[in-house]
Amino acid sequence: MRSWVLGAVVLLAGCSEAGPDLRQVAFSELPGWRQDRVAQALPAFRRSCEVIGRMPAERSLGGEGALARTAGDFAAPCAAAAQLPETDDAARDFFESRFTAHAVGSDTLTGYYEPELRGSPTPDARHATPLHARPPELVEVDLGAFAGDLRGRRTAGLVRDGRLHPFPSRAEIMAGALDGRGLELVWVDDPVDAFFLQIQGSGRVRLTDGRVLRLGYAAQNGHPYYAIGRALLEAGVLTRETMSMQAIRAWLAAATPEEAAALMARNPSYIFFRPLDLPAEQGPLGALGAPLTPGRSVAVDRTRTPLGTPVWVVGGPSLRQLTVAQDTGGAIRGAARADLFTGWGEAAAEQAGRMRDRAELFVLLPK
Repeated sequence: MRSWVLGAVVLLAGCSEAGPDLRQVAFSELPGWRQDRVAQALPAFRRSCEVIGRMPAERSLGGEGALARTAGDFAAPCAAAAQLPETDDAARDFFESRFTAHAVGSDTLTGYYEPELRGSPTPDARHATPLHARPPELVEVDLGAFAGDLRGRRTAGLVRDGRLHPFPSRAEIMAGALDGRGLELVWVDDPVDAFFLQIQGSGRVRLTDGRVLRLGYAAQNGHPYYAIGRALLEAGVLTRETMSMQAIRAWLAAATPEEAAALMARNPSYIFFRPLDLPAEQGPLGALGAPLTPGRSVAVDRTRTPLGTPVWVVGGPSLRQLTVAQDTGGAIRGAARADLFTGWGEAAAEQAGRMRDRAELFVLLPK
């Protein structure tokens, strides 16, 4: 997926942006570095290398200033990783010899997952909520290509009379703005599940005939994301201490269908999907184009941190592990902000929904 992956908790309630505090550190200064099973991050790194290896050497992977890197910067470490034994000692030596570690500050670590919904290829009384393919008239714009101070910012819309106009909002799409055009990929049985699928950016839909349809991010309608958890905070329904994805879902489940629809419609952002031909045991595709690995893939702000780089994450009371920057998120802003992919299924959803930890990030840059 080109992830519009949004942190399942902070994103729902709003998030802060932290500025970078880049300084090089020794690997011995990384908390827990000697204890992590770093070899478990090698498959994720190699999958990134497969994608990066097909790019022109000058292709930017993101980052700014001292953090900026191109595909060519990864040629030597990727070649070495392909021949590496999958042992923790060999992996640790590899990262220590091929990379330099840099502390980039602290911010919030959230989690995201790949949800599974129940659906049907045709609508019926039970399956009445559509998931849409990308409309052909939708135009995406990289604003940074036109103004340097807008680097990393994008929008979308439709062209009419030679001008770019806003695309229909979520409320307008829910009211039928796209009806009758054959854009429906599948129909699901729960509008709340469909809403949270859009927050996660990809997912699985188990069809009535037993087949599983994998869906990935295709596009976004260009409207800004509004965190509906913020509305519940402002109304005094939830507090920052009780805020979680589970708490928001519980409120939506207890509300009338009209109240739930009205709250979800306050978020004008809307995600379009595309079918993916992926094995059941493989994670969804991240923004880099590589499959995500549970516990070892993170979404980052690519304007600050290059995709493909290993990232050492220190979060909460016990999380100390090596991950790989393979994804992005609409509300992942700042060099030290990250979203950890937890996998798929109920356990992954539970872990992601409650993850909201202060975390330190250390980016490993190829020498």
